[in-house]
Amino acid sequence: MNPGLQYIQIQRNKSTATTSLEDVVAVEAPLEIQIQHSSENRAKSISVTMRTPGNDIDLALGFLFTEGLIKDYHQVKKAFPFGENRVVVQLNEGETIALENSERNFYTTSSCGVCGKSSIEAIQTISQFQINRSRVPSEGVLFGLKKTLEKQQSLFSLTGGIHAAALFNLKGEIEIVQEDVGRHNALDKLIGEAFQKQLLPLDDRILLLSGRASFELVQKGIMAGIGTIVAVGAPSSLAVELAREHNQTLIGFLKQDSFNIYSRSLDENVT
Repeated sequence: MNPGLQYIQIQRNKSTATTSLEDVVAVEAPLEIQIQHSSENRAKSISVTMRTPGNDIDLALGFLFTEGLIKDYHQVKKAFPFGENRVVVQLNEGETIALENSERNFYTTSSCGVCGKSSIEAIQTISQFQINRSRVPSEGVLFGLKKTLEKQQSLFSLTGGIHAAALFNLKGEIEIVQEDVGRHNALDKLIGEAFQKQLLPLDDRILLLSGRASFELVQKGIMAGIGTIVAVGAPSSLAVELAREHNQTLIGFLKQDSFNIYSRSLDENVT
């Protein structure tokens, strides 16, 4: 059984008829992310996030990377689940994280990835990558992205209540798909998987978001060096500002026959 799904009994009302039936909903459950230094016997909690169970190690590593707490996969000795709702990330000998500087409270919701931040200054993290290969894909590639993703969204097709993040190459071929009840969790899972595969930076890839493009999602994309972000929904003003600042292509309102370009490299043409 898929741990991200839960079957429940509901009543469906239509016109004057009421029917009892079984429905399926996306699971939302807490995940505690812990760090353990090689010199310490006990792990320390970094965050608790509400997520859809599945690919929890990807989520933990992606979260730590996009928060700027770890920068290279070689820092990690191993990461493993500890019970149903906890992941421990053990660091290699000599690797340390200044946890007191992370400025994050322990709890974030599935709808907000920056809600635990304790100051305005803590919201914006600094990427180690510079985006040099930002692209506006051809219309043929862009219009094919959504159809390709829809075929891969197993949880959304069953529940209708989950977000997806998908990574494509510039030809429009899908490489990674992750789903979660939280849009920022879906992206952290994707980046965590790419991090483990040592694919970063992703400046020659296209990120497709199933919903809107918020500041936090664009920022996570910048942390991973993603060159092009395409969203089915709208971007926010701060997302556009951040994408332009980092030479990132940002496309929103992707439809079957149209899209809006909000940010692009000043010296590049549509490919």
